Amino acid sequence: MSADLFYADSEAPIVLLSAKKHFDQLSSPDLQKYAHHLSRASYHGTRAVLDSVSPESPIIYDLILLIHEKLDTPRSNEEYIDRLSGALEAQDVTYYLEYAAQFLGNVGNYKSFGDRKFIPRIDKAKFRKLIDKINDEEVSQLYNKVEDRIYDTEQGLLGYPDQGLLSNYYPNSGNITKDEIDAVNKALSSAGLMPENTRVVKNGKDNSFTVLVASVDTTNLYTDLNLQTDSGAKITFEFGDHASDFAKIVDELENALKYVANDTQKKLISYYIESFKTGSMSAHKKSQIEWVKDLKPEVESNIGFIETYRDPAGVRGEWEGLVAMVNHERTAKFSHLVENAGQFIDQLPWDKYYEKDTFTPPDFTSLEVLTFAGSGVPAGINIPNYDDVRLNYGFKNVSLGNVLSANPKNPKKEEIITFIEDQDLFKKWRDDSFEVQVGLHELLGHGTGKLLQETEPGKFNFEKDPNHNIDTYYKPNETWAGVFGANSGSYEECRAELVALYLILKNPTKVLPIFGIESEQDQEAVTYIASLLMIRAGLVGLEFWDPEAKKWGQPHMQGRFAIMKQLHKAGVFEFEHSAPDYSDLKIVVDKSKLHDGTAVDALGEFLGSLHVYKSTANVTAGLKYYIEKSNVEDEYAKFRDIVIKEKKPRKILIQANTVLKEGGSVELIEYEESETGMIQSYYDRKV
Repeated sequence: MSADLFYADSEAPIVLLSAKKHFDQLSSPDLQKYAHHLSRASYHGTRAVLDSVSPESPIIYDLILLIHEKLDTPRSNEEYIDRLSGALEAQDVTYYLEYAAQFLGNVGNYKSFGDRKFIPRIDKAKFRKLIDKINDEEVSQLYNKVEDRIYDTEQGLLGYPDQGLLSNYYPNSGNITKDEIDAVNKALSSAGLMPENTRVVKNGKDNSFTVLVASVDTTNLYTDLNLQTDSGAKITFEFGDHASDFAKIVDELENALKYVANDTQKKLISYYIESFKTGSMSAHKKSQIEWVKDLKPEVESNIGFIETYRDPAGVRGEWEGLVAMVNHERTAKFSHLVENAGQFIDQLPWDKYYEKDTFTPPDFTSLEVLTFAGSGVPAGINIPNYDDVRLNYGFKNVSLGNVLSANPKNPKKEEIITFIEDQDLFKKWRDDSFEVQVGLHELLGHGTGKLLQETEPGKFNFEKDPNHNIDTYYKPNETWAGVFGANSGSYEECRAELVALYLILKNPTKVLPIFGIESEQDQEAVTYIASLLMIRAGLVGLEFWDPEAKKWGQPHMQGRFAIMKQLHKAGVFEFEHSAPDYSDLKIVVDKSKLHDGTAVDALGEFLGSLHVYKSTANVTAGLKYYIEKSNVEDEYAKFRDIVIKEKKPRKILIQANTVLKEGGSVELIEYEESETGMIQSYYDRKV
């Protein structure tokens, strides 16, 4: 595979994720201290993220920060270039800085959005000159450990090791197979153990397995458990994975406990402490129950092993830590959406049999992110992911306002949106369209639907009737992710995206005024741009499809491609081009079909089928249907080369730091929008 595919982005937009205004507006110093300690706790999980990505990631992380220190912490790209002059040309220093900033932005050397490895544009010989220029033994030792791994692209994607891919959720286990991973997961599930905070090692001598559990304590909670796979392979447990970092997390949470606003927050933080100290995922689930109950706090946070996208098996979580402040103006819009949720649910393309008996409106808040520790920052989240907590206690929808509106103050170049003609209209309405899409996606996408389940032997949460031929359903203790496995994340993201676009097109005069889009002309613009956003996202998503492995590397993009394909097959838009290399490729939407029912019918057919398969645990038919819908046939695969050639680098978001001063006040520090600013922000965290 060409090395060009793996080069780190050049001239990526770098954006400060500013939250100072809302941090300063917190109503008391105690709230600022609460936010500070939660932020510090979140960032102390950084090494858990690095450890789950690749064996070399923790070492590269230390190397980048140590180089910064040994160069006397330059404060600008120009200072870096000056201090490395004589050894490297300015362009090569820039290439190093771009790699370093992208590494820190992804918290590892694989893209968080796409799971593809990236390598420096500065070649290996010049990187060695940089190391020699610094002339420090510790720097040299670190670089020597990872020099070859930095540039090696043999394992260019994250995935199952037996498929030639990499996953450090299975460290030192290059010969572990998908079937073995599934067998271990089955054994854990049968014992009622949740795997989110685990990694798995295959032991070479006897083909037994060791499950590593993230915790401070090394005490084994499962000493009485004699666990093995169906084939008889022994499973043992080793607690204390990431122990030193988790000790710091617990220490910061104990400090945060002093500044909680109510008893619910006290229970929430206490359960966090118990979970991260002992390794108990049961305690973490209890924390999420309290989190759901903590409605509209001034400082919002959610911490732990949350999303399972990057584990090829789709069950092990990646560390995340969110700390944010409420944006009251935007939250008012979402509250209005929640109030009207019932009427929109009635319009979705499935009957009430497959919907919750009662829709419990969630807490829906727009937040300004102070901290999002993890490999990437989303625009919105809908959590918790525990099915039983969502069913019995509810969930929260969170829109991350300053992420939605993040743009560089001084762009490096004029922005050209690829594959579309309507540049000005697209730029004018994309943020509004995306805000509507995110709101509907999180609230009514992830928030709707009922899982038909045998809750205990012989008891069901649904009535069997002759009008609904139910042959499959969830058995006791089965979960959506457990049944649908590695494809569950992409499948659910596609379903949520469909819900949002379906409702925008089906009833724009009811949906869009909630977001302040009132006039007929503006509503027509948003329905068009929202559709174009999704179609274009599906096209550029081809970057994340590997034609050799026939593997999608990003769950959202697989779903968006499937939606694009559905609309294309329905004739809602066409691809126009005349150049043999498709360099003039354009998406041309037939706007009439956004309003005459063509698009709505196509989306509804897709959405209704996905939803019923999910509700009834019909994994065989459901995955066959979804994989066929997201299959990349030749008529689309032919565009992949031009998509990659024209791809634009993703934004790199610099987050602020907070510092607890001697007098007890908290100072918020923001950084310049540059690669050096990104490095300095991580250097100041010292994790």
